Amino acid sequence: TVKMKTAILASLIAAASAFAPAQQAAKTSSLSAFDSELGVQPPLGFFDPFGMLSGDATEERFERLRYVELKHGRICMLAFLGQITTRAGIHLPGSINYAGDSFDSYPNGVAAIFGENHIPTAGIVQMIATVGILECAFMREVPGMAEFPGDFRNGYIDFGWDDFDEETKM
Repeated sequence: TVKMKTAILASLIAAASAFAPAQQAAKTSSLSAFDSELGVQPPLGFFDPFGMLSGDATEERFERLRYVELKHGRICMLAFLGQITTRAGIHLPGSINYAGDSFDSYPNGVAAIFGENHIPTAGIVQMIATVGILECAFMREVPGMAEFPGDFRNGYIDFGWDDFDEETKM
C-alpha cells in the first residue's frame, strides 16, 4: 500500500506539471515572412501545424497551398451539402439508369458505394470522371482573370462585386 500511495502521488505530481507554464523562447524562422498574411492573428501568428512550408517557404509555394486549400475546402462543402440533402430525403427526379431505378432507390452515404444495394460500378466511374473534368477544365484559376486567391469564376459570373464599397465587401 505504500507503493500504491507513492504511485498515486507520482501521478498527481505529473498531472499538476501539465498545467505549469512553460518557458517560451523567441522564435525566428523564414515563416515570419508570412506574418502579414490574411488570417494570421495573435497569439499563434502564422500557424503551419503540418510543417508544409518548413523546408520550402517561398511566396509561390505559399500561394499554391492557399489555392489548393480553398479549392479542397469548397469541394468538401459541396460534398457535405450533398450528404445532408440526400439524408433529408431530397433526390433528383427520374431514373438513374435505363433499367428504371430511381435516384432514391439507392441508399445514402457510404452504403451507396459499398453497400448491398450500391450504385453500379459504371455509375461510380461516371461520377469520378465528371468531377475530374470539372477539376481540370472549369474549376481552376485562370492566370490574369482572378481578382483574388480562389477566384474560380474566370470572368463568367459577375455579381457586381466591383460596385460594392469597402464596407459592404467586408
